[in-house]
Amino acid sequence: MIKEGDKVLLVDPRGKKYLITVRPREFHTDLGVLKLNELIGKEFGDVIRSHKGAEFRVLRPRINDFIEKMRRGPQIVHPKDAALIVAYAGISPGDFIVEAGVGSGALTLFLANVVGPEGRIVSYEIREDFAKLAWENVRWAGFDDRVTIKLKDIYKGIDERDVDHLVLDLPQPERVLEHALEALKPGGFFVAYTPCMNQVMRLYEKLEEFKDRFSRARTIEVLVREQEVKRECMRPKTTMLAHTGYITFVRKL
Repeated sequence: MIKEGDKVLLVDPRGKKYLITVRPREFHTDLGVLKLNELIGKEFGDVIRSHKGAEFRVLRPRINDFIEKMRRGPQIVHPKDAALIVAYAGISPGDFIVEAGVGSGALTLFLANVVGPEGRIVSYEIREDFAKLAWENVRWAGFDDRVTIKLKDIYKGIDERDVDHLVLDLPQPERVLEHALEALKPGGFFVAYTPCMNQVMRLYEKLEEFKDRFSRARTIEVLVREQEVKRECMRPKTTMLAHTGYITFVRKL
């Protein structure tokens, strides 16, 4: 049953989505005004009508809805890349993650959803404006019980120990390798998201100095191409979500 203060996703007849917090107030759309107090006591899957009679389906928001609707500043790590990070690093409920380069916090939200309330995420960020924006998004999504954002330069060291995963969205991830050896558990993953191949090459060159301490690196790029499905023809869409970044994985031995 929906209560005051809950987050709900409203979907209008055109498929347009609105992620709102249930309060005793009016919510204005081009299809009419909704009285949000009418949501209290309803179940997810029910319908609410605007004063013009337009029906809005009431759904429970999922993590992809929060990432789509969150406030943005710097470029985010796209969900296609975040999903690969989770899969290839084996990130699981209860894990302890140190993250750096939090930006707007999209990857932070994705990881916080995976580790669950028993997990923990500490995110390093050097820009105060980015840290503030990310924390607003973390609180808005309801993950402030498991996320801490530190205004600190991870190139200068990592305070935490016994970390399961280190996830970096930084220009020079190779500068964190030595600190990672102190912070990560044996078997813990070092994951670097970088947009350019020359950044990947610098990381590989630095890894040569630690080849007895880390597993062999693997780097992956994710390309997503949606299909256009019609009765008379199925074909790839002419546009696709192509290069966003390279993801490099190594594991502490």
